[in-house]
Amino acid sequence: MATASAALPFSVTGAAVALPELSAQLGSSIGATQWVQNAFNLTFASMAMACGSLADRFGRRRVLLAGIGTVAAMALLIALSDSLPLIDLLRAAQGCGGAAVLASGAAVLAHAATGQRRRFAFGVLGTSFGGGLALGPVAAGALVDVAGWRAVFFAVAAVALAALLCARRAPESRNPAATPLDWPGLGTFTAGLASVSFVFVGATTHGWGSAATVAPLVASVVLLTAFVVVEARDVRRAMFDVRLFRRADFVAVVCQPFAVTLAFVVLLVYLPPYLQGLTGRDVLSSGLALIPLTLPVLVTPLLGGWLGARTSLRTVLTLAAVLNAVGCLGLLTLNPHSTWLGLAGPLLLCGLGVGLAFGVMDNAAVSSVPVEHAGAAAGIFNTVRLAAESIAVAGAAAVLTNWTAAALRRDGVPGGRAGEIAGHAVQGLVDGSEGAPVGAALSSAFHLVAVGLAALSVVGAALTYRALRPRPAR
Repeated sequence: MATASAALPFSVTGAAVALPELSAQLGSSIGATQWVQNAFNLTFASMAMACGSLADRFGRRRVLLAGIGTVAAMALLIALSDSLPLIDLLRAAQGCGGAAVLASGAAVLAHAATGQRRRFAFGVLGTSFGGGLALGPVAAGALVDVAGWRAVFFAVAAVALAALLCARRAPESRNPAATPLDWPGLGTFTAGLASVSFVFVGATTHGWGSAATVAPLVASVVLLTAFVVVEARDVRRAMFDVRLFRRADFVAVVCQPFAVTLAFVVLLVYLPPYLQGLTGRDVLSSGLALIPLTLPVLVTPLLGGWLGARTSLRTVLTLAAVLNAVGCLGLLTLNPHSTWLGLAGPLLLCGLGVGLAFGVMDNAAVSSVPVEHAGAAAGIFNTVRLAAESIAVAGAAAVLTNWTAAALRRDGVPGGRAGEIAGHAVQGLVDGSEGAPVGAALSSAFHLVAVGLAALSVVGAALTYRALRPRPAR
């Protein structure tokens, strides 16, 4: 499970690093190439809860093997493909496999281990997932430099195949009291979450007021409202008991990604292109610049599990959110002349915060419900986490692009041209003659994103501290 969890985030960060060369070789536009990321993120986020329910009903090991096999097969086909529309379809299928791995794998661990062994297992799981995120930009940069963009997907396939061989020995488990599959809940939730992702895709491509943005926004509200109604009407058959959301401690754990991990993912995806386009770094050196952010994630998950066992979950998660908020505010100094040392402090704080949280979040989520419902609990937690991360990636792209374009228009650049320049700049493609105004505009947009992420972390720290406070025994 740890090996598979390392491959999944690398599928996100590695693909982000490979996008510029993929776009150039296949002769595609910036908007079309962005769907290589959007297609994966959309299905990865929207299918996690469904896969958790399927794992509880049909077997966690079975769903885990199917998910790892799908990730490996799709990565191999992507590496061999020369058609961008086909790559987009394969990435969507790969996202479904990734969702199955996350939801079923956490449930397998929850069923197979208890007590200290479970805490250690989930600490290792957090380290592996964080390691995939952390090493992704550097490893992908080296692979792209040496062998091209296809090497990134060959690497994902190789790691997933290794995980598949290990996972064949995993014990099988399921919920013995599982009810028939909740198709109405499954359909409304998956479609509603997919509509949320389309909101930010439309905002990036067409603007916030366009029909392509407003229509999926309305659809997402209707579908998610219908999901709550459907699930509350027949709790016995529901794929997840929505009454759990009445518990403040459960909500606090499930919503941790908003407070902690969003900044980490946004920086991994968009800081390397910023450094490549505005500071002249190549792919590898821009990945190395993120070492202060990524290195702590390889160490601190186990520390977070150890600290949580000796203090409290409340202490670890609140501390993680505070460190993240301070690190985000430190990024207000980011500019085209930023040095490695100048970025190291803020990035280190963000890395420490997310690493501590990775060590306790998954275990806390599956421990909040009876073990027979571990698949559903892992599904809802990973759904929220992945949805938050994919929405943050798409939302950050929209903010960076639109804010940069608006600043360029104020400097006299025509509207259509400003949008085109901004879109290229966010992906690290900056014309030398436009460097100064683009650098100022994109840096200002990054500062806005950093303030928003810091605000989320501050609110999350306060709510976590309150929701997880000790209560007198009754």
